[in-house]
Amino acid sequence: MTGRGDGRDMGVPASSPCFAEELVQAPDGSFHLVDARQRRDVMRWRKAERERLIAARLAVGAAERAAWAAEIAGHVAELRDVSGRIVSLYWPIRGEPDLRPLAETVLRRGGTSALPVVEAKGQPLVFRPWRPGDDLERGVWNIPVPARGAPVVPDIVLAPVVGFDGEGYRLGYGGGFFDRTLATMEKRPVVIGVGYELARIPTIFPQPHDVPMDAIVTQAGTVVGA
Repeated sequence: MTGRGDGRDMGVPASSPCFAEELVQAPDGSFHLVDARQRRDVMRWRKAERERLIAARLAVGAAERAAWAAEIAGHVAELRDVSGRIVSLYWPIRGEPDLRPLAETVLRRGGTSALPVVEAKGQPLVFRPWRPGDDLERGVWNIPVPARGAPVVPDIVLAPVVGFDGEGYRLGYGGGFFDRTLATMEKRPVVIGVGYELARIPTIFPQPHDVPMDAIVTQAGTVVGA
């Protein structure tokens, strides 16, 4: 764990001082010695926290979620100049904020919109241009992705969060796609996490593979970063 205490404040058991360490490779290729028992505890805690947070957002009515999403879209639109830039959106699942209407704003302001594509599990994402009305096909986990188009390199990436903390770390679904992708990109894009206020938690207990967002936006505005 990186400067976040022993985990007891969030119900993550602390490890004994006599523990076995393991060598973990971060997405950027660097290696870190971590407390193996504590790492397992964090992974179990994250799994339970994901389930809790997803259930909490799905419990909110669809109309209220839609209103929140519209507010988030408005805040994101004010955050960065998109003229001449490629902006990666995402296809919403499991109650995530639906920011697809932002594609029209990006296009109107002279930018290019794109969607991430999972080509293989355990591999970095690729990004393909997309605008409303383009043909889509079912990708991994049946998430719609652009049916054609050469890969592009986004300048701005919107990353949906399951949870987030005050230092800009994102709790995702556990696949590591965004972290892996960012670590392999020659030029890091601006990464903006987006989610509801109810996704805010004290810490995600960041591990060596976690990459903080440049900003996190909720319906309350930009709550982390700038």
